[in-house]
Amino acid sequence: MDLVINGETRNVDLPSDMPLLWALRDGLNITSVKYGCGIAQCGACTVHIDGEAVRSCQVALGDVWGPVTTIDGLGTPDALHAVQKAWIEHQVAQCGYCQSGQMMQAADLLANNAEPSDADIDDAMSANLCRCGTYPRIRAAVHTAAATLREA
Repeated sequence: MDLVINGETRNVDLPSDMPLLWALRDGLNITSVKYGCGIAQCGACTVHIDGEAVRSCQVALGDVWGPVTTIDGLGTPDALHAVQKAWIEHQVAQCGYCQSGQMMQAADLLANNAEPSDADIDDAMSANLCRCGTYPRIRAAVHTAAATLREA
């Protein structure tokens, strides 16, 4: 089957019932998408499908309904997404394991809410776990990214 991943059409010759997470990581060597729990409870595997944040561990390859975007496709090395810039500015990452999922969830929030309150951010990000506890920096980075996007 052909999938559009990060703007590029890729042929994927894998079982249709394989979770998208494993197709990305093992089939296409896109290791920026992380395995955390396998039951959609941690958010480490968050990607966008047709612009919507989803847990790739719970979507079968054959059920993918649109283009897939991973953290690698959110921005480019020459033009980082506002969320990626804010993450760097606020030095959000400690161990960094959850951060690609965190940023994908934050980008989804900002695509749907240009001026989120603290409560909006907490609600949207609550299913993305960070074992290092960088939640205050995540919230600050989301506010910074929102302001950047509003200015653009």
